[in-house]
Amino acid sequence: TIGGIVVREYNDIPSNFRYTKTLSEILEENAIPAISGVDTRMLTRIIRDKGSCKCLITDANTPRNEAISKLDAYIIPTDAVSRVSCKKRWYSRTANHNYNVVAVDCGIKLNVIRKLNEKSCNVTIVPYNTGYEEIMDLKPDGVFISNGPGNPVNVRPVIELVKNLRGKLPIFGICLGHLLISLACGAKTFKMKFGHRGGNHPVKNLLTDKIEMTSQNHSYVVDLDSVKGTCLSVTHINLLDNTVEGVQSVEENIFSVQYHPESAPGPQDSVHLFDNFIDMMKKGGAC
Repeated sequence: TIGGIVVREYNDIPSNFRYTKTLSEILEENAIPAISGVDTRMLTRIIRDKGSCKCLITDANTPRNEAISKLDAYIIPTDAVSRVSCKKRWYSRTANHNYNVVAVDCGIKLNVIRKLNEKSCNVTIVPYNTGYEEIMDLKPDGVFISNGPGNPVNVRPVIELVKNLRGKLPIFGICLGHLLISLACGAKTFKMKFGHRGGNHPVKNLLTDKIEMTSQNHSYVVDLDSVKGTCLSVTHINLLDNTVEGVQSVEENIFSVQYHPESAPGPQDSVHLFDNFIDMMKKGGAC
């Protein structure tokens, strides 16, 4: 979800032959505020040095004290996932399917569903607060825990769901799903000074000793020390700051990554993770 956009320079004369709307028209349709003429490099340096912070877009006529008071009074919502999750179950089918996957929607991207369909998976997308019994009644071959916004510790329904699913079905998670799986397995998470953003983060796969370029957009990360003593082992690390980028439990058929292997546009170095999920379901007798 986007609360606002800040740019240095805005061009309202599109030149790409495929365009159908200007950025301004899209922002207006979705009630998203934006501002231009800002030194974004300076803004980036402030965030780098001071960490993530609240932001307010206003006009020059608003007194500084009034703007700061509004910022101080604003409380960051803790129900971000409930706002973006679907409200009822829906389906994405593919011809000649071999697997049935339940995707828990914490803010899922359509390209994740496309990737699963491409791998011969019928996908049932369910709200984030769907219970264990309801999911098992769908007779899935595997469960996917999606990406999404916010602090993972606030998404208790999914944490409890994963606790109940552990060891019963293959589980694959990305981004927020990775954090929720880690919490359900006993690890801890914390908020970074500033998150990982962008499509060029180098990640080392400790299982293959190869480096993959990844797309990332998150503020929270798994505490490396907290993984010790759980059923999980670290499979991927970020080469920029050595934070945890992936975990797995071979015994319980669980694995997850912090980044977006389905990114489009973006690097495709990690799209093989969907094949890993298929292999996990195949070993479980799904096909």
